[in-house]
Amino acid sequence: MKTIQVYDPAMCCSTGICGTEIDPDLVNFAAMLSQLKGMGVQVERFNLGQQPGAFVENEMVKDLLTKEGVSVLPVMFWDGEVHMKGRYPTHDERPDWFRAAAGKAEVAV
Repeated sequence: MKTIQVYDPAMCCSTGICGTEIDPDLVNFAAMLSQLKGMGVQVERFNLGQQPGAFVENEMVKDLLTKEGVSVLPVMFWDGEVHMKGRYPTHDERPDWFRAAAGKAEVAV
C-alpha cells in the first residue's frame, strides 16, 4: 500500500476553506488527498500549529526544519521519501500523483 505523509505549516485547517482568504491550491490539494484515500493510499496529514510533536518525532522533518526553516513546509513524503517541499502540487502535477498511486508511474521528485 502506498503512503503519503504531509507536514503542513501552521494553519487553522487543512481544507483551505477557513479564514478570510481561501487558498484554491490548498482546497484542490485536500480534494486530491481525499481521492487518493479512495484509491487505497494511506494518507497522514500533520499541522504544525496543532500537532507539533509529529514534526519533532520525524527525524527527516526535524532536520529539514533545522536546516531550511519553516519555509520548507509543506513537506510531503511518498512511501517514506521526501517527494515535495515548500509548496503544494500544481494542477499540472496532480495527474502524476494519481498515476503513481495506481502503480503506473514512479513519483517524480
